[in-house]
Amino acid sequence: MNYKTPCYVIHEKELDDNFIKLTNALQKHWNNYIIGYSYKTNALPWIIKHFNDLGCYAETVSEDEYNLAKLIGVSKDKIVYNGPIKTKDTFIEAVNNNCIVNIDSEREIEWLDEVDIPMRSVGIRVNFNIEKMCKGQSQCPEDGGRFGFCYENGELGKTIDILLSKKVRISGLHLHTSSKSRGLDIYRAIAEVACRIQKEYSLELDYVDVGGGFFGGLPTKPQFDEYISLMESILIKCFDKQKTKLIVEPGMAVIGAPVSYITTVIDVKDTEFNRFVITDGTRTSIDPLMTKKAYFHRLKINGERYVHPKQVVCGYTCMEHDRLFEELEGPTLQMGDQIIYDKVGAYTMSLTPLFIKYFPDVYVENNGKYDLVRKAWEPEQYVQLSKY
Repeated sequence: MNYKTPCYVIHEKELDDNFIKLTNALQKHWNNYIIGYSYKTNALPWIIKHFNDLGCYAETVSEDEYNLAKLIGVSKDKIVYNGPIKTKDTFIEAVNNNCIVNIDSEREIEWLDEVDIPMRSVGIRVNFNIEKMCKGQSQCPEDGGRFGFCYENGELGKTIDILLSKKVRISGLHLHTSSKSRGLDIYRAIAEVACRIQKEYSLELDYVDVGGGFFGGLPTKPQFDEYISLMESILIKCFDKQKTKLIVEPGMAVIGAPVSYITTVIDVKDTEFNRFVITDGTRTSIDPLMTKKAYFHRLKINGERYVHPKQVVCGYTCMEHDRLFEELEGPTLQMGDQIIYDKVGAYTMSLTPLFIKYFPDVYVENNGKYDLVRKAWEPEQYVQLSKY
């Protein structure tokens, strides 16, 4: 295979095998479900079309993502529309098209007055104190989450009353919450809160949307079956499987593991302090926020090499901290060697900045065959729609 580095490679079989594990868990424990693929995690056109072909809904959180789903051929009623930045026109269109729309702001309640269909139906994003239920596992332990209508202070109850007074049907609850742990306790709490709200407000729901945030493709972490089984054991006490769908919104769990990033060594230099190995890739392409401390990586070299005590592997940018890892007591790297980073499919392509170089090639690999599904950007693509 002759490919130009740097490039991303999507391993299609690995992606599909991982997705089957998710569907098997759902069929086993709650065989009335919807999988909404999270566009924000990775909205590469090939990927979102592939998940659409696998039967997923499009989980979107902006006007751009909503319109992208329509552009690639997602059925008008197979879109989940979440988030606080919906536009009025797309919100009204989505409700009119019987999309799954989970409201997240007061202005959306006002927009419902302009919806044409006689039976207006929406879900509600719930804000609840996950830190109290899962000590040390929330992302914002002191300030709390900022999305949805707060359960504890009565804002959720007030919103329910307003919707009912407008004769708007409350079709579901959206309980996604971000966590540091992605642990099973998070989903136990989500299921418990869903039951608590259902009982308190006597809601007849079409769905409970538990969001995403699962691990996926890592054998040492909780598996799909564990997540879904745990939630089933709680939700079954309050909801009828035949009447209430379970909605999951995976992103990282299904696209994180099956994507690699391939780079090539372009220079090696020795200084007073270190041996630096310069590659044609960059840390910002696999860790855009530069917060991770380690990456899954492997070397592709030819021939025997003597062991070098320490090599600092770097990216091509002019930022000194574009350093990816230290190779300690490893084979001495030379120009032309490849360094491959695995499990990099989530929040990489969607967050990679247009800094110094533009978006790289993306290939889909299937049984050793490679198909170019996005050609690397050049200046012509960069300046499109610009005036100069």
